[in-house]
Amino acid sequence: MFHLIHRLKTPLLSFGGTRTISQRINMEKPCILATTFGAHGGIYKCFAPVVEKHFTIIPYETFLLDQKNLSEQVKAVFVWGVALKVDRGLMQSLPNLKVVVNGGVGVNHLDIPMINSFGVKVCNTPHVVDNATADIGMGLMLASARKIVEGHHYTLTHNNEDLPESSMGMDVSGATLGIIGMGRIGYKVARRAQAFDMKILYHNRNRRKEEERAVGAMYCANMEDLLQQSDFVMVVVNLSPATQKLIGAKELAMMKPTSTLINISRGLVVDQDALVEALLKKVIRAAALDVTYPEPLPIGHPLAALPNVIILPHIGTHSVETTQLMVEKMVTNALAVLGGNHPPDEVKV
Repeated sequence: MFHLIHRLKTPLLSFGGTRTISQRINMEKPCILATTFGAHGGIYKCFAPVVEKHFTIIPYETFLLDQKNLSEQVKAVFVWGVALKVDRGLMQSLPNLKVVVNGGVGVNHLDIPMINSFGVKVCNTPHVVDNATADIGMGLMLASARKIVEGHHYTLTHNNEDLPESSMGMDVSGATLGIIGMGRIGYKVARRAQAFDMKILYHNRNRRKEEERAVGAMYCANMEDLLQQSDFVMVVVNLSPATQKLIGAKELAMMKPTSTLINISRGLVVDQDALVEALLKKVIRAAALDVTYPEPLPIGHPLAALPNVIILPHIGTHSVETTQLMVEKMVTNALAVLGGNHPPDEVKV
């Protein structure tokens, strides 16, 4: 059915025996609105069957061609990335909408109070992303510390067999890791760091005694103490007004000159201009980022020109297994709401 809908590119009108797009769509299953699968940052096509088992997918591009006839059919909106903007105009055009489901944990791109004002619930996909995100954090730490990317480039482009002195990295095992944000993902990072015999410090709004006992972590009530002592600082907080530019010039200056900043939270949590300055002036040794602002960074951005930075295009959850779980969780939440039940992952503010 998805492929049929996707091919409907002409906004046919209901006269002269010609059917509208909406008349060509099978309405036996509830309809969801989503960015075209496999295009424009939408869910990959390989996961379409997971959704099609329960829903008829109306690609947003198709919706725009026959909005008058399709608007009343949409019961749920699936948001994947930021390509589909859930604004007031869209909400007003969907009179039978019941739920907006976000693929991923972060919902800072959704105006939840506005959506709720239409009597529509908002859900996300927590928990299933924890392991993959923690894995990418550890991967970034290892890649930066041991200069894995540089080693790869050397192997492909070397002119002689002598490794330069600058190719030496830093040990991870036995080093001190400071985790800012000991939530589910922060705790998963700590468990992995424990296997590397790292000394673990953490800063959190509330002390997490059970978690710190489990991994042998030490609580730092003041973030300054963590920054001053850590060889690696990993940021794992949610984006909110309180955490925007949480790490700026002042905080970077508190870090060791041999330390590395790792960000797997949201790009806006770190002041990128301050980070560029800190790296240029060797205030800190290096940075490894899965998130930036904007995403991806524009070609030629000053941060991308620095040799002591690793930048990924926000791929913390970008694995086959985790994406499958995320899509399944989106389906579960939508089915719950449309069935008149309480969804397992409703986001409230």
